[in-house]
Amino acid sequence: MAEGRLQALIAAEIDQAVAAPVTAIAAAARQRHGAVSAVLFYGSCLRHANLEDRIVDLYLLVDSYATAQRGRLSALANRALPPNVYYLETQDAEGRPVRAKYAVCSLADFATGAAGGWFHPYLWARFAQPTRLLYCRDAAVKAQVTAALAGAAAHTAREGAALMVGEFTSRELWKTLFRETYRTELRAEGPERVDDLYEANRGYFEAVTDAALAPLRVPTAAAGDGALPTPAKYRQGSTMRRGRLRARWRLRRAQGKLLSVLRLIKAAFTFAGGPDYLAWKIERHSGVALVLTPWQRRHPVLAAPLLFWRLYRRGAFR
Repeated sequence: MAEGRLQALIAAEIDQAVAAPVTAIAAAARQRHGAVSAVLFYGSCLRHANLEDRIVDLYLLVDSYATAQRGRLSALANRALPPNVYYLETQDAEGRPVRAKYAVCSLADFATGAAGGWFHPYLWARFAQPTRLLYCRDAAVKAQVTAALAGAAAHTAREGAALMVGEFTSRELWKTLFRETYRTELRAEGPERVDDLYEANRGYFEAVTDAALAPLRVPTAAAGDGALPTPAKYRQGSTMRRGRLRARWRLRRAQGKLLSVLRLIKAAFTFAGGPDYLAWKIERHSGVALVLTPWQRRHPVLAAPLLFWRLYRRGAFR
């Protein structure tokens, strides 16, 4: 029953309309790669209609890395540590720049990782959030993508519930969960980003929580005439010991930091203008300015260890 409710919720969510510049840049990204099964849109540009000074976040789901990538090395890197990340810039109808950061991931890897098959929350925590389906090859692929996104929502909600103690609301669950998942990556955003993420999509997260955690819901009395409804409450139902749970997330943090560094190093080769983009994003989210030398731009991998250490000491990463 809960699975059916989630599938219906996600199916309605992914079909909502998006701005024309987003659709256009997604089509341009798709033209770069062969055998694209689907294109997903998520992230801050979905929460905020204004694209100025923002980068559209896209996921291209492909049949295989060998056919989607132009070089054997890129395909191997994509298979070994998905996804590969690329940068694309176009213009809208008024000539204003539209920028996108898009990831290439096989449909099989995405379906496994988003539905909780990956220990690390890299995919399932991202795609428990609102998502739009910008392109889909056929009905069979759409069913696979919808099931994977519903799996991401259900798995993430259950992981969040395991973190709670006693009774909790949807707001408490998701804010706690996202703070925990942010700690598993090298992120420059402050804690207020979690508040923005939840509040911008409060209705969606409440619906997901109610569908995924229906057995944990605490019965409440109906609101009287003119009274505002009280937030739904749920009761923590995990049997995992707190010490084991803390160890689980410590391991995710250690794994996640390592994977973040490896993905950033890989992005230095796949991401046109990658070093300058990373410097811009770090300053935008943390306020810590990073001025790169010509040598650091030419040799991002060699420069990365010292740069990351300096940024960490200055509080750019949490």
